[in-house]
Amino acid sequence: MSPTVGVIREDWADPVVPLPSYETGGSAGADVRCNLAAEDRAAGLTVGPGERRLVPTGLRVEIPEAHEIQVRPRSGLALKHGITLANPPGTIDADYRGPLGVIVVNLGSDPYTIRHGDRIAQLVVAPVVRATFAEVAALTKTPRGAGGFGSTGHG
Repeated sequence: MSPTVGVIREDWADPVVPLPSYETGGSAGADVRCNLAAEDRAAGLTVGPGERRLVPTGLRVEIPEAHEIQVRPRSGLALKHGITLANPPGTIDADYRGPLGVIVVNLGSDPYTIRHGDRIAQLVVAPVVRATFAEVAALTKTPRGAGGFGSTGHG
């Protein structure tokens, strides 16, 4: 059975903007949209080259216990315009009840305007396993050992 994420809209949010939705039958992420305050809707939200902005969604969520929502970039925005997320994937914890905002960054060379209702990111609901961290006397040996940062191949 699929988990249910409870969603409420902020009082100011435009109810015409759809809730997060899966755009195809095989989509892993549900697209979430920009929902701007009434006074900002006509102009949109411009992100200059190298600039970070918090994009409002007008939503708050209730994530089931032992789950998280991962906020991931949309590949089309990244490829075509250089718009991605500043901290991919972002994590929304199950006990967070505040406004859902998406931190975008413009890695392109031109300003980009996010319009009211634009799809800005993907939300992936995932189970969370909480581990116990225990100090040990030694770590088990592996063929890789301490090799990191490109030690397993070119690049």
